[in-house]
Amino acid sequence: MAEDEHGGQLRTVTSSERQVSTGTSLPVTDGFENPGLPEHTPRITDTDPSAAKRIERLIAVVFWVSLAASIFAVVAYFVWPINRDDFASIRLNNLFLGVGIATSMLTLGVGIAAWGKYLMQDHELVESRHITKGSPATRARAVEIFAQANEESGFGRRTLLRNSLIGAVLALPIPGIVLFRDLYNGNNPDPVELLSETMWDKGIRLVRDPTGTPILASEVTIGSVFHVIPDGLIDLEHGMLEEKAKAVVLLMRLPQDRLIESEQRKSWSYNGIVAYSKVCTHVGCPVALYEQQTHHLLCPCHQSQFDVTEHCKVIFGPAGRPLPQLPITVDNDGYLVAQSDFHEPVGPSFWDRKHDYNI
Repeated sequence: MAEDEHGGQLRTVTSSERQVSTGTSLPVTDGFENPGLPEHTPRITDTDPSAAKRIERLIAVVFWVSLAASIFAVVAYFVWPINRDDFASIRLNNLFLGVGIATSMLTLGVGIAAWGKYLMQDHELVESRHITKGSPATRARAVEIFAQANEESGFGRRTLLRNSLIGAVLALPIPGIVLFRDLYNGNNPDPVELLSETMWDKGIRLVRDPTGTPILASEVTIGSVFHVIPDGLIDLEHGMLEEKAKAVVLLMRLPQDRLIESEQRKSWSYNGIVAYSKVCTHVGCPVALYEQQTHHLLCPCHQSQFDVTEHCKVIFGPAGRPLPQLPITVDNDGYLVAQSDFHEPVGPSFWDRKHDYNI
């Protein structure tokens, strides 16, 4: 037993020996008398070793269930992967992953609580408080207390429970670690390639969004603006939204003398009719506000402005490059059609920061 600086023994006092200082609180003259704690009643596991052994095995089973649930969560992540084209796969992935993680955490908590409730000794103790820094004798007593706690809890003696608990605790964070696999982009398609290819191709008609009605060149008057999608888009059974997000176009007609076109792109317009991607090159918001007097396009998200008269160059805001232009012409029936796909990726130009793409 450790000794204090005066030669006395340090020990843990019982509840009957506890004396609590009132400190600065006012004494209560008419308060109730403290009835104290009830008499201690031993548990069956304190008096029956065979019952304690059964509880020990049962708790070990609970820990193994926690371990198995953690493994199940990892397996479920791969067996029910998220398919971007199937919303039901998201529900299944979240369901089984959540069931596995929740079961592992729940059973682990139940096992630990049961161990403390049924197997660890339940002596009622009162810890004497001291100044922040304890004396050498106090620290020696603390070591004795830890040793006593180890003996009473059986942590060092009950190896089956201890190893089961360690296994369950080690397995618990594994599902969370596996989820970081989603941050790895190596299994996904190159985003630059995805944004470089849309449904537009030579001869595909420009149709109204969302009706799908083809547009005659004669219907596009000066100052008007059309929200346009490629013909056949609304008939897609899968991936329609993803394709639309890349292929949406704004169609406008300006006086031909207002267009300042480069030699390379003079053939990309038709009698003052021009078509530009609707996806802002800043963070991909829809550029939907057209000012017909100034021929400026405004992105409502971050106020980037583009000048339609000069190939939608950026005149204000955080956008890093002009809106991509869709080359257009008319077919034999007078309907507007695309000459080709966009000649550059649509949407945010994040790849320009790495200088790995030249337009």
